[in-house]
Amino acid sequence: MTYRAETAVDEPDPDGGAASALTDAAARRPGHPGLSTAEVAERVSRGEVNDVPVRSSRSTPDIIRANVFTRFNAIIGILFVIMLAVAPIQDALFGFVIVANTAIGIIQELRAKKTLDSLAVIGEAKPTVRRDGVAAEIPVGEIVLGDLVELGPGDKCVVDGEVVEADGLEIDESLLTGEADPVLKRPGDQVMSGSFVVAGGGAFTATKVGREAYAAQLAEEASRFTLVHSELRSGISQILKYVTWMMVPTAIGLVISQSVVEKNDWREAVRRMVGGIVPMVPEGLVLLTSVAFAIGVIRLGRKQCLVQELPAIEGLARVDVVCLDKTGTLTEGGMDVTEVRLLGSGESAGGGEGAAPDEAYVGQVLGALGAADPRPNASLQAIIDAYPEPADWECTAALPFSSARKYSGAALTEPSGQASGWLLGAPDVLLPADDPALGEIEDLNTQGLRVLLLARTERELDDERVSEGVRPAALVVLEQRLRPDAADTLRYFAEQNVAAKVISGDNAVSVGAVAGKLGLPGAEHTVDARRLPADREEMATALEDGAVFGRVTPQQKRDMVGALQSRGHTVAMTGDGVNDVLALKDADIGVSMGSGSEATRAVAQIVLLNNSFSTLPSVVAEGRRVIGNIERVANLFLVKTVYSVLLALLVVCSQVSYPFLPRHLTLLSTLTIGVPAFFLALAPNKERARPNFVRRVMRYAIPAGVIAAVATFATYLVARSHYTGEGARDAETSAATLTLFLISMWVLAIVARPYTWWRIGLVLTMALGFVIVVVTPWLQDFFALKLVGTSMPWTAVGIAVAASLLLEVAWRWVGRRFPA
Repeated sequence: MTYRAETAVDEPDPDGGAASALTDAAARRPGHPGLSTAEVAERVSRGEVNDVPVRSSRSTPDIIRANVFTRFNAIIGILFVIMLAVAPIQDALFGFVIVANTAIGIIQELRAKKTLDSLAVIGEAKPTVRRDGVAAEIPVGEIVLGDLVELGPGDKCVVDGEVVEADGLEIDESLLTGEADPVLKRPGDQVMSGSFVVAGGGAFTATKVGREAYAAQLAEEASRFTLVHSELRSGISQILKYVTWMMVPTAIGLVISQSVVEKNDWREAVRRMVGGIVPMVPEGLVLLTSVAFAIGVIRLGRKQCLVQELPAIEGLARVDVVCLDKTGTLTEGGMDVTEVRLLGSGESAGGGEGAAPDEAYVGQVLGALGAADPRPNASLQAIIDAYPEPADWECTAALPFSSARKYSGAALTEPSGQASGWLLGAPDVLLPADDPALGEIEDLNTQGLRVLLLARTERELDDERVSEGVRPAALVVLEQRLRPDAADTLRYFAEQNVAAKVISGDNAVSVGAVAGKLGLPGAEHTVDARRLPADREEMATALEDGAVFGRVTPQQKRDMVGALQSRGHTVAMTGDGVNDVLALKDADIGVSMGSGSEATRAVAQIVLLNNSFSTLPSVVAEGRRVIGNIERVANLFLVKTVYSVLLALLVVCSQVSYPFLPRHLTLLSTLTIGVPAFFLALAPNKERARPNFVRRVMRYAIPAGVIAAVATFATYLVARSHYTGEGARDAETSAATLTLFLISMWVLAIVARPYTWWRIGLVLTMALGFVIVVVTPWLQDFFALKLVGTSMPWTAVGIAVAASLLLEVAWRWVGRRFPA
């Protein structure tokens, strides 16, 4: 088939619409060979290369700096140096713990970085560049100034440039300008990096590359791996701010009080003072947050899931509505033509008016329409596979498919010389509402089949009313291939109380039939989005009530996401086509298929590189595991911080020696917090994350910390009155340590619920570790722990049991009195 080059192009309609999409056929012929190999080499030597680094993760120095140079590491580091100077090595063990924690954090983040970077290379967009007249895909960083970059539907403009070829080229610049309507581009027009093609095709010359292109810098910043705002991170930062406020005055008071109490032994004063300050620092909380996120990235990476922003893991844990695009998500990308049904009017094979077309003629028209589009979508590709390009047909003008119009078209000249105009698209868009053919189409849709209408138009393609008064010629029936894993995935969301909404541009009945085959609840009640109310509140109500929505425009998808968010829902949106980009960008979590368009991959926080919808449950489960477990272990760390601060205040007010040395609290922290928290943070957790992280954690940590501090201090005061003579201080400390350990173990037992065999084993193992220390002579000496007599140790146990019972009551009461 050939194209006529002499067809003129009308000026675009200033109001947009169908006419604005028309271009002449000459523009579709690639007449520009692009740069030569020598010209490329010359530009590379001059440094005119698109060298903007598109990173998927923080650099190695950034990771090391973020883990080493922290406020609390500085505090602990100073105290560590002081203890090395004035005390035995066992009182400086906390410093080695911090070093180990920091090293673990760095190693895990570097592993996550390696995973992210390797996946980013796989998922990186590779634009098609024409050089020496040959088009080939190359990495973004190898584009040079003056390169000819080809564009098609879904392609992202990776550098700034000037259009040289255009074939109905419509570009969406909303991500840069906020303007929702696509812009028709003609030769000589400018394109900006960060915009993307929604219809048509063409090519542009790169005029700004690298850091000279301001829009390219914006696009890089938008798609770079970043630690953007998340409730979890901001909540932990808020907690750390509160801790700092409490620590500073308490530590000053402790320094003064211990200097006064231990005035004859300044070394002992320093040891006791450091012993009071160190446990106030919840250093492991920050570490475990980083480790949990990093391990989450690594786990998902093994499943070919690229997490472009770490907080996306957190966002997925909070998702309660997931919006699914049918094509590419519930169904596979490919389709098959199962039938072509001829209709009663159109153009006959012999050229007569009013006669029904025969099957051979319709096949030729379909073949010509397929050949007229250099970048066919899935539906048109199925037609191309079924109907080869006919000989001696000419395409004189083309109207590329767009999601907003729901149809494409071409002006054809047949071998006999007769000219005709044809449209191919959604029947319910091209036909009037009372057309009898719609009944037949409805029957096909209820079977889950996709139906396109082939119709002849008497109007010019540049007429904005080109779709009015068309004469139907045939129905093209397409069978969609269901994803084998889609039913299980939808079942998972239902079990996890995540509402699934299928939002598609296809016919609502057809989409509902597909969703029904996959077992989606509510699939039988379909909604045509053209009848949805424009008011956000009313739309939100309709969306909450329905499950399947068809004939949704790209702008409507965006509006629907906003309507759901206005009701407090956390919305995830999946998609792979250009019509999904705006909704993906606005959703709380955007999920793109790896085979999707460059534009969708650029704006999505998560890219499923294996194109498997079944990966999504794993992603959601990983998010819940990470966030739920971080909240769980945060209770352990903050209970320690609360009781440490309160113990210090009680010591300051009572003007007594601080009951513990650093070694005692290092032992307690390791057995009741550090080791258990590491295992609990990596355990399975299916509970959906909830808001108000800080409030929910502190409502348990404060009463638990107060009970632990008061009970421990009471044991210490009783022991001070019980023991006298040489060795009394060590005996007093040992009794107080026993009480605090037992209460901390009860806190661990509460946090570890619901019990499984390994959680029970974890709690018992930690208890056994303390028993081993208490009964082993050299460990007794190392940790300065020796229970003297029987009455005081049993008194310590009794106080701990009473405090634990009170703790249990308080834990349950707080849960009822201050629900999350």
